[in-house]
Amino acid sequence: MSAEAPVTQPEGAPKGAPTPRAPEPEHGLASAVRRETSSGRVFAAAVVAVLVTLLCLYALLESTLQAIGQPAWITDPETAARFISGLPNGINRGLLGLLGVVVALVGLMFVLLALRPGRPGRRALPGKRIAVVVDDEVLASALARRARAAATVRPEQVTVFVSQGEALVNVRPTSGVPVSAEAVLAAAEDELRRLRPEPYPVVRVRVAGTGVVGA
Repeated sequence: MSAEAPVTQPEGAPKGAPTPRAPEPEHGLASAVRRETSSGRVFAAAVVAVLVTLLCLYALLESTLQAIGQPAWITDPETAARFISGLPNGINRGLLGLLGVVVALVGLMFVLLALRPGRPGRRALPGKRIAVVVDDEVLASALARRARAAATVRPEQVTVFVSQGEALVNVRPTSGVPVSAEAVLAAAEDELRRLRPEPYPVVRVRVAGTGVVGA
């Protein structure tokens, strides 16, 4: 007779998270899931491209004006080069330091944006032969449906906000009809265990102290 070793919950895993199973074949879908659940850098790249293009167009304009003997629009390239090479002379050192800090912060923001994995508000659901990716709004809708059923309230009395690591369920009870936060929490966690989204959020339930008038 063979015995299987019990599978324990990983340390630090969210409460209610499903017990991990043995790895299954990915069928080449892992890269597709990663691509769909991580945000691209299109917006940031577009901003940088526009800024660089504007700078190049300005330099071309000033060079053209200097070549045809016309006065500079703002400053000609030679004057600008002399000014930059002579820094910090001719400018307030505090202002120059503040400008340097701003430029450094902007550069750091772009570096972090490039290095950190983006997250466009999507989660992967388990699938053996297909890649299943849902928006956080879809997950929030599923949790709201289960929370409404557990609390026995109308749809407008339940709102769910899903962030990267948390799902916050807000319930406004009907006046005179108490709502069990534990029952709502159990229903929401059961729905999460059924869907098994990755990353797996922690559920919090907040029941309002004032109710609404029943229909």
